Amino acid sequence: MQRRVLVLSAAVGAGHLRAAEAVEAAMRQIAPDVEVENHDVLQFTNAVFRRMYGKAYLDLVNRAPHVVGYFYDWLEGDGERRERKSDYLRRAVQKVNLRAFEKFLTASPWNLVINTHFLAAELIASLRNKGELGLPQVTVCTDFDTHRLWVNQPCERYFCATDEGSLHLQHWGVPAEDIDVTGIPIMPAFAAPVDRAAYLAKHKIAGDWPVVLQLCGGFGVGPVEQVYQGLLEVTTPVDLVVICGRNEELKQRLIATQGQSRHRLHILGHTSEMDQWMGCADLIVSKPGGLTTSEILARGVPMVVVNPIPGQESRNSDYLLENGAAVKTNHPCLLGPKVSQILSDPARLARMREAARSLGHPHAAVDVVRRSLAVIGMTVSTA
Repeated sequence: MQRRVLVLSAAVGAGHLRAAEAVEAAMRQIAPDVEVENHDVLQFTNAVFRRMYGKAYLDLVNRAPHVVGYFYDWLEGDGERRERKSDYLRRAVQKVNLRAFEKFLTASPWNLVINTHFLAAELIASLRNKGELGLPQVTVCTDFDTHRLWVNQPCERYFCATDEGSLHLQHWGVPAEDIDVTGIPIMPAFAAPVDRAAYLAKHKIAGDWPVVLQLCGGFGVGPVEQVYQGLLEVTTPVDLVVICGRNEELKQRLIATQGQSRHRLHILGHTSEMDQWMGCADLIVSKPGGLTTSEILARGVPMVVVNPIPGQESRNSDYLLENGAAVKTNHPCLLGPKVSQILSDPARLARMREAARSLGHPHAAVDVVRRSLAVIGMTVSTA
């Protein structure tokens, strides 16, 4: 009988959706006989809850990131493993607004759920604890540390990015034998060998100057223009590539402000070839989102961390800095000097590149799929 697997995410930032897409792609690659569906859980709710849960998060990230950090810490609590009144209230609100999703879960049989966000995992765990559902689930954590909200028992397996993330899960009560350190799932293209010369030629980059890549996230929000202006102050001539995501207005503003510069400037919008652009780069300037960072590490490129969101991204930043794969700048005015120093020191750049490569998990999506299917007794070859 054909196995049916449900991949569930939530549109709270782009990373959870991208992880789900990577899991789905890996499933189709190594287990083509499995029927797989990929859904954003927020599509099963009403517009008000969808905006409150997803869009409001993006608004806070853009306008009041310190508030995001406050709620991140508040929701994690004081480290004690106990239920709080706010947990009961949060689950009650979610359940009322996700009744359509609950009906979807029970309308047809599934063999397994793979979660890349904790919203669906929490609802499934609640239904299982009440004896209303018997569906096995696994959870993929999409940051380098593991917040308390990721833990929703019962859950057959947890996949996390780092050994520290595993220890944090264990602190929250997850048995060590239920945790695998796989890295964060990224698209299979990032596991392909890097052909830098071919990428440079394809994208019309001469290759005689260092390539610095500025990433603006999927939605192109935050102090992107200040970061861009800071990079224009780099003293070494570079090919500066700026990828604005889906923010066409931002792209046009940057193009309009181009003037005389010692650098060659390349202003792009959304691209489906991020693996190639990262393969071109000598240095990447970016916020440290879990998915973006995992892609960068898979390509073995050093980072300059800018503007981390307090909470999950600040912890991602700590991990990169501790392991020598990145430096951090706290203000755009420091970008020019900092990037200039790194580019003028080839030995340092090489050490950072090696550190980044050592942290990468380019095959994480395949590992997650293989180990997830083992939960329901399926063995697949990844050769």
